[in-house]
Amino acid sequence: MDIRVQDAPFTFGEIAQEFASGHAHMGAIVTFTGVVRDSDTDDLDYMEIEHYPGMTEKAIETYANQAKERWSLGDVLVIHRYGVLRPGDMIMMVATAAPHRVDAFQAAEFLMDYLKSRAPFWKKEVTADKTTWVEAKSEDEDALSRW
Repeated sequence: MDIRVQDAPFTFGEIAQEFASGHAHMGAIVTFTGVVRDSDTDDLDYMEIEHYPGMTEKAIETYANQAKERWSLGDVLVIHRYGVLRPGDMIMMVATAAPHRVDAFQAAEFLMDYLKSRAPFWKKEVTADKTTWVEAKSEDEDALSRW
């Protein structure tokens, strides 16, 4: 299991290849990468993400362990960035390795839902006109009900 909370950008292809190459006995590797989305009016200058070092990693590790207990997984990787991120920047990545695809897909979705709604990150969006803290969305909360 590899949990990384970092301010530095990451190269998806390199990390996905490295993750996949270490799991020859797994039949499925699932990856997901979240990207900073511009606002509906294309005026987002940047998003700033804050977290509490130590607490954030521990929370993500808890969710990753829950995924490993619930599904037959060989490995889990979670990367989540903090700091200033601009539209188009990669913000996070989840990778799961499992003997079978259903476990890999479901575990990845579980982790993404929990990262979106429960991981201790605070996000604010900055435009030329205003700074706004990002509020929790009801659809993100609702997504947790399936788990």
